[in-house]
Order: sequence, then structure tokens, then C-alpha cells
Amino acid sequence: MPPYLSITTDIEHELIIKKSRFITNLKRVTTEDEAIAFINQIKKQHYKANHNCSAFMIGEQHQIQRMSDDGEPSGTAGNPMLEVLKRNDVHNVVAVVTRYFGGIKLGAGGLIRAYAGAVAQAIETVGLVERLNMNNVTLTIEYAQLDKINYWLITNNYPLPTAVYTDHVTLTLPIRATDIAFFKDSLNTLLKQNIALSVDEATFQEIPYHKVE
Repeated sequence: MPPYLSITTDIEHELIIKKSRFITNLKRVTTEDEAIAFINQIKKQHYKANHNCSAFMIGEQHQIQRMSDDGEPSGTAGNPMLEVLKRNDVHNVVAVVTRYFGGIKLGAGGLIRAYAGAVAQAIETVGLVERLNMNNVTLTIEYAQLDKINYWLITNNYPLPTAVYTDHVTLTLPIRATDIAFFKDSLNTLLKQNIALSVDEATFQEIPYHKVE
């Protein structure tokens, strides 16, 4: 599969709006059957709730998209939830928002904002990961070079490496397959010497994703 974004992990997140409880559950899934099973699981868990609205997108190109208002006025729940998933470009995720009515009506506009906001806040809370074709790169350095390299990695948005300490320091970290030549040249310039890199076979890995504004 090609690179894509998804949620970091499954999450349950609650939001109170005008005394109504909006409980959002997000889950990573790979098939429509998994998504439907999860929706049914939440409905069973919250069988006393007024509504269990849902939306999901599955596939490399979001080929499968489904939504349900579950009794809310048409277009006020499922579609706003789906639009949030689209806007964040998350793949293979199902969202279920459970509503316990608090006695104050929100109106159509209020419902749209509430359901969209509940999903958006849950995604922001859990964070996103990006699935990329990566190589694990290993290099050996002197202890005196460690702080300089770690600072450079942080400044250039690379993940901090795992380190093994012996008479030298051996660092290992994932690097995008397309970024290895630049990474090596930059380190050579930084340390003013040629650094030998050991590069493993490329595999798909997930790394934290931070949206560039």
C-alpha cells in the first residue's frame, strides 16, 4: 500500500455541549465488515443513548465511504463527521459519536457543529501518524558528537534515534527512502567528516505526523 495518514491509536473522547454528552470513539479498521462490527459494538455498549451516529472511510483512495445519522435530522450528524475524516485525510478509520440528550435542543446548525467538532477534537487529541516507505539507518559516532547530532535531528524534524553505548555510540533511526542521500550529505557537512551508514531494506513504518500550516 502507498503512504497514507491514520490516527495514532484508537480513542474514546467525550465532549459536553449544552448538557448533551457527545462520546466519540475512533478506531482503525481495514474492512467495511470491521467498521460495521465496531459500530454495532458501540450501539450495544450505549444502548440507552439517544443516538449512535457513524462515519467511516476505507481504502487507499477512500473507496468505501459510509455514514449514518442514526435518527438525528438528515445531514446533521453522519455527513459532518465524514467531512472531518475527509478534511484530515485519514485512511481506514471509523468514527462513532454517541449522544446522550441533555434536554436542550441544538437546532440543525448546532448539531452539525457538535458532531463535526466532536470528531475533530478526538482526532486532534489522539494525533495522526504517516505511513511511509522507510529505511532503518545505523551510524557509529563518538560520544562528543552525540549532542550535536541530536540537536540537528530535532531541528530538522527527524525522529530521535535509539542508541547503543559501548566505546562508541551506535545510533539507529528510520529515514525516508528518498531522503537517505540528503541525510548522509548533511551529516558529513555537520561533522566535517565522512560518516559510514548502514542501511536496512526499506519497509513501511508509521511516524508521528504534524500538519504544516
